[in-house]
Amino acid sequence: MRLGIPRLVIAGLAGDSGKTLLSIGLVRALAERGVRVAPYKKGPDYIDAAWLGLAAGRPGRNLDTFMMPPEGLGTSLAAAAGTDLVVVEGNRGLYDGLDLAGSHSTAELAKRIKAPVVLVVDVTKTTRTVAALVLGCQTLDPNLIIAGVVLNRVATRRQERLIRRAVKSVTGLPVLGALPRLEGGGPLPGRHLGLVTVGDHGDAEDAVGRAAETVAGHVDLDAVVALSARLSRSFELPELQVPRSAGSCRVAVARDAAFCFYYPENLEALETAGADILPFSPLAGEGLPAGTEAVYLGGGFPEVHAEALAANSALRSDLRQAAGSRLPIYAECGGLMLLARELRQGGAALPMAGVLDLTVEQRRRPQGHGYVMGRVAEPNPWFPIGGVLRGHEFHYSAVVAGEDAGRTVLELERGTGVAGGRDGIVTGNVWASYLHLHVWAHPGWAARMTEMACREPVMGAAART
Repeated sequence: MRLGIPRLVIAGLAGDSGKTLLSIGLVRALAERGVRVAPYKKGPDYIDAAWLGLAAGRPGRNLDTFMMPPEGLGTSLAAAAGTDLVVVEGNRGLYDGLDLAGSHSTAELAKRIKAPVVLVVDVTKTTRTVAALVLGCQTLDPNLIIAGVVLNRVATRRQERLIRRAVKSVTGLPVLGALPRLEGGGPLPGRHLGLVTVGDHGDAEDAVGRAAETVAGHVDLDAVVALSARLSRSFELPELQVPRSAGSCRVAVARDAAFCFYYPENLEALETAGADILPFSPLAGEGLPAGTEAVYLGGGFPEVHAEALAANSALRSDLRQAAGSRLPIYAECGGLMLLARELRQGGAALPMAGVLDLTVEQRRRPQGHGYVMGRVAEPNPWFPIGGVLRGHEFHYSAVVAGEDAGRTVLELERGTGVAGGRDGIVTGNVWASYLHLHVWAHPGWAARMTEMACREPVMGAAART
């Protein structure tokens, strides 16, 4: 594809600098003006992408140079066709990557997609020093296009005037806006994996609306759009094709506040491969939908909703029957926790589905966080031996007991996984891992699931209506 749509990357000097507030507010404020915005999140983050999608009124997607080959970036960006502007929210600090060279950083992504950068800077208790920080970002990589600056957490008009003049005189860059310090921390509350999810927020629409009002009132939207159009460069990007399976199948996908971590491309790839998606809610007490031939259990917050999951005896029974009937079940992180025998947290042990002989314990600190890369070392029905899987993990839980903890097929070169540098528990046609996989890292994944489903019988309990 040839990418000619104007683009913009919102970057910061560090995490919690204001990138998400600016990005969400900007996307919604522009959408309210009639601008068709395609929102993206740099990195593997599900939560920010979902907020961006809500703000834009279209799916929020991810761009990541570690998880995706160049063809994957192109395929993801192809979804922006027909829009007026691509807005990418960066992650961490602008130049923060995997190593000293900043590999896979927000800056590297911006250069890869030839997009200008707007730098948001937390100006708490500073004035002229802000200009020095911006100048450092300019000079560290002259090939990166920094288009302008937005100040965040401005305390007074005097502070804003001084910083504006300093940034302009020292760097030559325009200050495109100045967001005030918001009482109570603003409209986007957080918790242990980042922001509260869209599904768990009491009024997500109100939060997005307040972010948009803040940005529209303090940022020059016309200047932002004009800079993106003037500084974006048109270029060619290769694309991937999702293989189709020989037949079709029905894939049950858990979708609610407990299981909400899905890349849109993964679900779209399943549909392209021949799957009919059957969404269901474990928290609503639902079992597997009638006619289920495969199950996809994504990540999310099962630990927050553990009591409701433990009370859903119909689903627990259905999952055991599905596994016993050799229906393919693909479970990531939260899905692994649901398939376990029990989940321990806060001194209590709650029963889960019991598909896997595992005890999982929720802890106070992260047990695995970051990019994951592993090589398939053992035979299994999902991935060929020798194949390399790339993705990410972010979990506070750990597998602490159970025979199935030793039935792993993935040898990790990077990441924590289940234990001992291993991940990917396989028993029968069940795959359970802490690894979150993006389909563009392994395009054959979706077709493989549908092929497996076509070979196995429809679940016996599927007659339930």
